[in-house]
Parts: sequence; structure tokens; C-alpha cells
Amino acid sequence: MKEQLELMNKYIANLAVLNIKLHNLHWNVSGENFEQGHVFLERLYTDLFEKYDEAAERVKMLRQFPEASMKSYLALTSVEELGNKFYTVPESFAVAQQEYEGLIALAKQVRKQADQNDDFITVSLMEDHITIYEKELWFIHSALK
Repeated sequence: MKEQLELMNKYIANLAVLNIKLHNLHWNVSGENFEQGHVFLERLYTDLFEKYDEAAERVKMLRQFPEASMKSYLALTSVEELGNKFYTVPESFAVAQQEYEGLIALAKQVRKQADQNDDFITVSLMEDHITIYEKELWFIHSALK
């Protein structure tokens, strides 16, 4: 269970830092198709915030404490922060694509570890998250063609 909780806290950290990263893109997206990009990025970070809360609450259901500070998130995350500048819609979507591919990979690791621990609730939660991430990747791939 220890490895699962470590992975879950990394996942929570990634969701928190990525939420901020997507806000940065949302606020600073510019150029052609601005409105489409702006609205899409808002949808992404709104959804990630819900997943962040779900993952942290699952850790609480396992009678543990989820990481809950920016200091711990920055120590655990694999998400790299962005600078404050303008980003085109294609640049923003490419960043989101890379990050969602990383979320899928990490969620699959959490899912696998939870399955080994017979933690079917976390397995189901990760499968639900992966399903949404895959759908968002489809939208991003289609938009970048």
C-alpha cells in the first residue's frame, strides 16, 4: 500500500501543478482561434480540479493524509512549470497533449498498484480518469491536425 500511496500523492501533485499550468495557458493564449483555445483550456483545468479533489479524497478514504502544500507538490511533481508569456493555440494544445500523455501513464501506474492491492475503488477511479484523458487527447490531436 505504501507504493500506491506514494504514486497517488505524485498524481495529486501533478494534478495541482498542471491545474496552475493550464491556467497560465488559458490566461495567456493568443492569436488565431483564441476563443476556442481559451474555452478548451478552461474546460481542461476545471475537470482536472475535480479529479484532484477525487484523488485526494480517495487517499483520505484509505485513512491517510494526501499531500496538500505547494512545497510538497513541487517536490513530487513531474510537471514542469511555464513562464509568463503569450502562447499560441497550437503551442498551448501541444503542451496539454504532452501533459495528458503523462497523466495517463501515471494514472495507469496508480491503477496497476491499486489492482495489486485489491483496491478496486482506486482502480475504478483511475480507469474513469484515464477515459476522460483519452477523450481530451483525441480532441487535442484532432485540433492539431
